[in-house]
Amino acid sequence: FFFFDSLQDQFDNLEKHTQWGIDVLEKYIKFVKERTEIELSYAKQLRNLSKKYQPKKNSKEEEEYRYTSTRAFLATLNEMNDYAGQHEVISENMTSLITAELTRYVQELKQERKSHFHDGRKAQQHIETCWKQLEASKRRFERDCKEADRAQQYFEKMDADINVTKADVEKARQQAQLRHQMAEDSKAEYSSTLQKFNSEQHEHYYTHIPNIFQKIQEMEERRIVRIGESMKTFAEVDRQVIPIIGKCLDEITKAAESVDHKNDSQMVIEAFKSGFEPPGDVEFEDFTQPMKRTVSESSLSNSRGDGKSEPKFGSKSKGKLWPFIKKNKLMSLLTSPHQPPPPPPASASPSAVPNGPQSPKQQKEPLSHRFNEFMTSKPKIHCFRSLKRGGAGPEDFSNLPPEQRRKKLQQKVDELNRDIQKEMDSRDALTKMKDVYIKNPQMGDAVSVDHRLAELGQNIEKLRLEVQKFEGWLAEVEGRLPARTEQPRRQSGVYEAQNPSGVNSCAQDRESPDGSYTEEQSQETEMKIPATDFDDEFDDEEPLPTIGTCKALYTFEGQNEGTISVAEGEMLYVIEEDKGDGWTRIRRNEDEEGYVPTSYVEVYLDKNAKGA
Repeated sequence: FFFFDSLQDQFDNLEKHTQWGIDVLEKYIKFVKERTEIELSYAKQLRNLSKKYQPKKNSKEEEEYRYTSTRAFLATLNEMNDYAGQHEVISENMTSLITAELTRYVQELKQERKSHFHDGRKAQQHIETCWKQLEASKRRFERDCKEADRAQQYFEKMDADINVTKADVEKARQQAQLRHQMAEDSKAEYSSTLQKFNSEQHEHYYTHIPNIFQKIQEMEERRIVRIGESMKTFAEVDRQVIPIIGKCLDEITKAAESVDHKNDSQMVIEAFKSGFEPPGDVEFEDFTQPMKRTVSESSLSNSRGDGKSEPKFGSKSKGKLWPFIKKNKLMSLLTSPHQPPPPPPASASPSAVPNGPQSPKQQKEPLSHRFNEFMTSKPKIHCFRSLKRGGAGPEDFSNLPPEQRRKKLQQKVDELNRDIQKEMDSRDALTKMKDVYIKNPQMGDAVSVDHRLAELGQNIEKLRLEVQKFEGWLAEVEGRLPARTEQPRRQSGVYEAQNPSGVNSCAQDRESPDGSYTEEQSQETEMKIPATDFDDEFDDEEPLPTIGTCKALYTFEGQNEGTISVAEGEMLYVIEEDKGDGWTRIRRNEDEEGYVPTSYVEVYLDKNAKGA
């Protein structure tokens, strides 16, 4: 019994240990499963983070990603997306190679363990049964022997007693013999049972139980090996994605090294370059000459008053679009400058005057006025911001600064050329289809293609006209084509001198009530409008006829577009006499004309012209 109890204890210990091994395996499976969930969650958070900072399509953010620094950031976001993908790979591989495999193995392990312990219990029960049979046979043999001894003693007692009949003695003898025979039979049975038990016991302890223990040991060793392999796989899954993660990090480093601060700065310059010229120097006002100061301030006030009510042409200030002004008003504006001409020099030679004669642009506002206008004007950047706030601008982008307008026009031309190429490709394809239909009428009707070909031809012609129109505007911006009317451009310098603050600052009226940019027509953009009947009306006009000649008495340096330089003693043509403002309009040749002070020339008018 001691051996049986000891063996039973060993089975209990083994059963507990193997169950603990399965619990460890299941705990490791749970650990790996939670790791995969963490990897998936991390990958999801990385993808959401990358998506959160991706630029939105058709938005201002998308335009900002043309700089190298923002492109590097975009590359970082894309690489982080790939980085998240590798963590998803880790989760998938751990799930398929570890979690799923170990879960299936645990089920098989439980079945195998159950089978082994069932065999052990069955063998234990068998040997216990054999032992019980041996014990029963032994007890029966012992009982039969005792019964035989008692029967023999009774027979001997009866045989010795002379008072007992012979029949009773014979009966006692027979009973004793029967008990002896039963004892012999019990002895033989016990002997046989004992031999059988010894054989079963030897088989049990030297064959069955060792085999069961060996199987349990092998099962446990396989479990230990399997969990070790799973831990190795756990590390290998991570190690497999390290090269790809390294490539992602290398790409992020490469993107960071591609950041070019010089290029980004140049792109900012190109994006916000307006094409406006900076204002000139503020001139010194000599208050020691009261008369001169009075003339300067009076002329300045007149120019400021007139500048607010009348538009300017060809200057860089904010003039209205002159093609939309009535013709009679336009002609009234093409008159001599409102500013009084400079007085003639004291001597016949211009060298007698320190700085020479004053041109109309040299009359400036007092310094206090200029300072006030500078303090109250808006910064330039506000004007550029307003470009993005307003609604739809004019077709020729005349509401933009010159350089920005040139870029917009170039983009429009490129877009139209791409549309033309698409239409031409479609036309070529339809032409080939028509040829195939002509050669093989069974494939289709060639006439059915003609209508579509006609539509494509009309579309191409319309697009080409649009391209010509925008190329014309672009050419005028880039200076490839002459302006349609040079006279207003020559006079613009005089009007510009009367209101220099319109050039030097971004004034309040540049923004319309809806917030859009309303920079009025500048020198570069004054003639950039579509050809209309209004333009044809002015193109047909002939230049002003000459009404006489004149001789320059002094040298005059015309420093502005509204004036013309003349040399002392030079003979020129008069096309417009003095209207009482001190300026005479003259012409040197077909391309050069402008205003000079009347006191600087001696005029000889033709009689017929003067009468007219």
